[in-house]
Amino acid sequence: MFPIKQTLFFFLLTFILHSCFKGKSVDLIVHNAVIHTMQENGITYQAMAIKDGKILEIGPDRQILNKYTSDEEIDAKGKDVYPGFTDAHGHILSYATQLLSLNLVGCKSMDEVLVRAEKYQAKNKRSFILGRGWDQSLWYSNEFPTNDELTKLFPTTPVCLIRIDGHALLANDAMLELAKISSKTVIPGGIIHVKEGKCTGLLVDNAMNPVYALLPSFPKKEVIGAFQEIQQELFQYGITGVHEAGIGFDDIAFFKEMIDRHGFTLNVYAMLMPSKENFQFAEKKGIYQYKNLSIRSFKVIGDGALGSRGALLKKSYSDQHNHFGVLTTPLDKMKEVATICERTGYQMNTHAIGDSTNHILLELYQRIFEVNKDHRWRIEHAQVVDPKDMELFGKYAIFPSVQPTHAVSDQRWAEQRIGKTRMLGAYAYKSLLNQYGMLAIGTDFPIELTDPFLTIHAAVQRKNAENSPSAGFYANESITFEECVKGMTIWAAFASFQENETGSLEKGKDATFVIFENPVRSTPEYQPNFSLYTFIQGKKVYSTE
Repeated sequence: MFPIKQTLFFFLLTFILHSCFKGKSVDLIVHNAVIHTMQENGITYQAMAIKDGKILEIGPDRQILNKYTSDEEIDAKGKDVYPGFTDAHGHILSYATQLLSLNLVGCKSMDEVLVRAEKYQAKNKRSFILGRGWDQSLWYSNEFPTNDELTKLFPTTPVCLIRIDGHALLANDAMLELAKISSKTVIPGGIIHVKEGKCTGLLVDNAMNPVYALLPSFPKKEVIGAFQEIQQELFQYGITGVHEAGIGFDDIAFFKEMIDRHGFTLNVYAMLMPSKENFQFAEKKGIYQYKNLSIRSFKVIGDGALGSRGALLKKSYSDQHNHFGVLTTPLDKMKEVATICERTGYQMNTHAIGDSTNHILLELYQRIFEVNKDHRWRIEHAQVVDPKDMELFGKYAIFPSVQPTHAVSDQRWAEQRIGKTRMLGAYAYKSLLNQYGMLAIGTDFPIELTDPFLTIHAAVQRKNAENSPSAGFYANESITFEECVKGMTIWAAFASFQENETGSLEKGKDATFVIFENPVRSTPEYQPNFSLYTFIQGKKVYSTE
């Protein structure tokens, strides 16, 4: 028999060794994974330990499993783990409205638009019909519609049907009368289409504002439900953050309410629209953080869209002689916003589609570079850039924020709009990347689908979901798979000043990550993919289970 002292010593030693071997307690361990950290060396690991919403350590399986213990462990079974994707240019508010409105996406003719409108109204019996998603480039005629048949179908109910790009709408006569718009109305920065002395109902860019001012709100309960539906859709694709491209002052309170009362955990980096109330907010609050809502930028709309011929070009449209598009925000107003952004430390993120608007913004942004070399001011879309202006992105550190699916959606008519010569600087993502060294990549939903794997396919293969065109659309401007994923993770984080918290999987950063069902890659044929588990700050927000 062992003496009592020896027995106690042996028991104590065994207890200490067992405690050490058991390891430090954490909240979650993910192991047997291929963890893509998004660090510059492209290194991957097998496991990570998570505590209090942060990554405590990341490394090989044996190292993490020996060092830590947790009541919750996930065996990833060799699946890919990435930082949560960020959509660097989306519109949650617009998407919610679209979900509650008449859906016109994919209509093949004006007749189909009318049939859908009639069915929608028969079911919903709205006092005001709002629809979105029509695209005349899908129609046999490829001509912009007039409101003749729409007015016959709805002679007294106001109807507003917004084009897919959000930069044109078709209104019936009841709506035009309500908005006090006629063939003689003049609205700076807008286009009112007139035929034989009569307004056709087609309004472009700023001409839509009198109609927008009259749009009624949907019931709040319905909007909340739509927000929750959108959040789940984004989570299922592994999207954990959105750069919300334009919100009003009242929307700030609504986002906070969604966060506090309705389980809205999506990370939102919101761009304020340039209103008096939002200017006052920025001056008073400065750089603002409320839980998962971040605000430190202004969104300015520089011009219209190419599809509705509102994008401002240096030379006239190839398919419409003597038409140049419109500058929707006067240069003096842009300079005012730039001054406020400089004073408050906010970004200026400007929508610029046409080569003329891009040139104006590139020149305007030069001054801030002299004041602050790391200003990160952005040009949203940078869709058509004069090759002579391309170097200014790099010279003055101007951040390009692009949406690759626009290229493959516009391929049917883009060359017709601007001609082959200008196509050399259109949808030129590789050229932009070579200048700045980074891209912020998004979708511009609901104009495009939220699916980030369509984004990867468009950016890398330069093809749409139907794998067209077979050789890729101007494939010389494709970027690599790695570059595209960086644009949705670490570069998107840098574009929103959040690179110290998110965008990569490293010790001390937020445990915001996704385990995907299938390997994350780019192939010549489009391959859908979805999240198996989505986590935000160590908390599971989505699971296929």
